[in-house]
Amino acid sequence: MIERTATIGSSVGLHARPAAIFAEAASDYDFDITIARQGEPAEDAGDASSILTLMGLGAGHGEVVVLRSEDAGAQTALDALAAVLETDHDAS
Repeated sequence: MIERTATIGSSVGLHARPAAIFAEAASDYDFDITIARQGEPAEDAGDASSILTLMGLGAGHGEVVVLRSEDAGAQTALDALAAVLETDHDAS
């Protein structure tokens, strides 16, 4: 399993707009990617391309989440998705 952590960069957390941007980016990949708050078991992770999963995390600004994939070639994808999460999509 490949894992990558990311710190939520949007100033108001992973709410509707940042979640939609991230879900769209995650859905561009042909393999499963999950997301969970850091410290939660891997089996509690949800589908990273689901807006409902993302908003259900309730991850606020500065909180750390873990992206995971079983696909051996996922490292580049997880790095790119982490960059999306670490961007403040609420900045003016």
